[in-house]
Amino acid sequence: MLKINLLEQMLIISIALSTISCSFVQKTKRYFPCSSCLCFYSLFVNIVMGLLFCISFTSITFPMSLWIGVFSFLGADTIYKLSLIHISEPTRHAQI
Repeated sequence: MLKINLLEQMLIISIALSTISCSFVQKTKRYFPCSSCLCFYSLFVNIVMGLLFCISFTSITFPMSLWIGVFSFLGADTIYKLSLIHISEPTRHAQI
């Protein structure tokens, strides 16, 4: 059976973690020449940060912390794309 409280806790942690990891990846992305390398690097960073965060601050199990890393990876990509839309939106309105 689905544990709604656990899922809610995992998503809250993932959102916070994705914000932190997105900033970290953006600061270090200049060291990766291709976008596929950057994608794998971002996935690795999110999973490692998810594991460390869960081990340090929660009682979430190891497999669940891997899911938090994956959720965080998906969330970080979304946050980055939304920030690009937010930045470009005033420019688009100025052109109209």
